[in-house]
Amino acid sequence: MTEPRRPRATLWLLRILLTVHVLAVLCQPLLAGLFLSGDVDAIGVHGLVGSSLAAVGLLLIGAALLYVLGGRGRLWIVPVMVGLFVAEVLQIGFGFARQLTLHIPLGVVIVTGSILLAAWAWTPWAARPRGTRAAPVAPAPTAAPHPAGPDGPR
Repeated sequence: MTEPRRPRATLWLLRILLTVHVLAVLCQPLLAGLFLSGDVDAIGVHGLVGSSLAAVGLLLIGAALLYVLGGRGRLWIVPVMVGLFVAEVLQIGFGFARQLTLHIPLGVVIVTGSILLAAWAWTPWAARPRGTRAAPVAPAPTAAPHPAGPDGPR
């Protein structure tokens, strides 16, 4: 019996993109803090990095699809990546609209989720292939009927 195909190259692509993504995401609070402390140029870089995160988000969706379809990776990663992309697009809109009551909490969610995803990608669980259906379990053998019959000896 052959070993099930495992995600290898597709997992490495996902790992690299998630690592780049999380590093860019972690820069965002630092850039916002620089702006709030008086460095007015930092907000321009904050906006540029935020907009580039949407592009990386699209690449992550593609990498997740390759990981799932080509590498037999975990199925849940695709909808999670789509959700992350949608959150980042909303984040960009809230930021440019100066809706800080939405922009800041959503940023916390994006940072937390990105850290968890990047950490997961480097665990052994990410390298395991999707499970195949287990073979049906045979029913346990029942006890043989008593030679004297079900009612006991006669």
